[in-house]
Amino acid sequence: MVEIPPHVKIRATITTGSVYYFTTENFSSKEPHYFIVLNRNPDTDILIVLVCIQSDINNVKQIRSGCPQETLVEIAPSQYSDLKHDSIIDCNYILEVSIEQLISKLSEGELKLKTRLTADIVERLKKGVMQSDVVADSVKTLL
Repeated sequence: MVEIPPHVKIRATITTGSVYYFTTENFSSKEPHYFIVLNRNPDTDILIVLVCIQSDINNVKQIRSGCPQETLVEIAPSQYSDLKHDSIIDCNYILEVSIEQLISKLSEGELKLKTRLTADIVERLKKGVMQSDVVADSVKTLL
């Protein structure tokens, strides 16, 4: 079987709704998380806009209690089969990475490609980001 190089694999598969599973130094937790690509054109954008699926729903709701309700999107395993528990996506927190960082993580075995998220959930996430008062307009233009 032919091994596809990481740069080819990422560039060939990255699209709106792509999901990657990896750890980030931005979180205190050393556990990997699911990150969802929201860019309209991630294959050509310099920065990739990601939101994160988190399992601690109550904690996220408490931290973001003053934020618009639309910025917190709950998701169940019945909606995304890679999940084991009901989860939440905080559209007020954006992780920005370069495509090269994703390629590097895949090369080092630190990133897994997961099942793509459905278009209806991705639209809810984009709307959530657009409703956020804390996400920069420069990020919103990439959606």
